[in-house]
Amino acid sequence: MKKLVVITGASSGIGEAIARKFSADGYPTLLLARRIDQMQQFDLPNSLCSEVDVTNINSFKAAIAAAEKKFGPVDCLVNNAGVMLLGDPSAQNPLEWKTMIDVNITGLLNGIHLVLKDMISRQTGTIINIGSVAGRKALPDHAVYCGTKFAVHAISEAVRMETAKYNVRSITIAPGATESELVSHVTSDAIKDGYKGWADSIGGPIKAEDVANAVHFAYIQPQNVCIREIVLAPTKQEP
Repeated sequence: MKKLVVITGASSGIGEAIARKFSADGYPTLLLARRIDQMQQFDLPNSLCSEVDVTNINSFKAAIAAAEKKFGPVDCLVNNAGVMLLGDPSAQNPLEWKTMIDVNITGLLNGIHLVLKDMISRQTGTIINIGSVAGRKALPDHAVYCGTKFAVHAISEAVRMETAKYNVRSITIAPGATESELVSHVTSDAIKDGYKGWADSIGGPIKAEDVANAVHFAYIQPQNVCIREIVLAPTKQEP
């Protein structure tokens, strides 16, 4: 049997596409998100679904323990859970900043913390963090979101350097405009409409499956090969 892959934010969009890709390739999977009914409807073989908010480390830990009892140790963690609440910092509700920081940074760190010690002890394992083009370039109306994604890139690279000697891989996948529910959570109609108009002007976003393919490609390389970062975006996307 292939080794266990854990995917956060697996109920839709990129997370769902990653879950389907790995399942189709025969990997046992643990799917984590707050919407368990949606994940259960995927009906993937050798898959466990758990209702987990990644900011709650105790429920996160319990879900991983249950999956490991059935499938063995986590060999790959895909930290995909994230929120994008675009806004003008002078007008945006600060609670939206907290939500992004909690999910995009603390949630990711929780996942790393829960699997990394065992990966180091086994001298193998892969952590894949879903970053963003917004983690490499600052963009208008993205100030706090960019800050969280810059943090993802920095954390991922620091962990890679710290664990390379233990044969553990830390990989960043940085998509540009991608089909997902992220934009629907933006509370400013003006910013939401502007984003959609911009996406249309570049021929539309890439598909979630395109990102899933990049994640899968990076993971299936031999353990002694670490593709440190993949950046992918619509060809017509300039920033």
